Amino acid sequence: MTTQPHPVDRALIQAAAHVARTRCRGDEHTMAAAARAGDGRIITAVNAYHFTGGPCAELVVIGAAAAQGAYDLHTIVAVGDRGRGVVPPCGRCRQVLLDYFPSLKVIVGEGDRARAVPVADLLPESYVWADHQLDAG
Repeated sequence: MTTQPHPVDRALIQAAAHVARTRCRGDEHTMAAAARAGDGRIITAVNAYHFTGGPCAELVVIGAAAAQGAYDLHTIVAVGDRGRGVVPPCGRCRQVLLDYFPSLKVIVGEGDRARAVPVADLLPESYVWADHQLDAG
């Protein structure tokens, strides 16, 4: 586990909170996510709740980023609607984020306790999909 947290991207938290406050309505969209791309852009998205397990906001932001040509995400945060604040990613999201972006930082904690931690710290002793793929070369 990492002992020293990375600097917290407060603008990222604010972006996700703004989307949660202005775009999350009803039971279908209850979480917003914001990610900072390698070029500095902030990409935002909301979840698509469905009883069959629709995608979380963190997963939607991966697709939204790719659609905008951003394939290198550095930091991500999720914020709940109705003022719930920063919400840590679920297990499925932790695994997907680790597989897509092994060096990604994830903002967890609230207020003064907010900190950015490596995604691998949220999923210790994890299975890493890329480690088990055949070399293409």
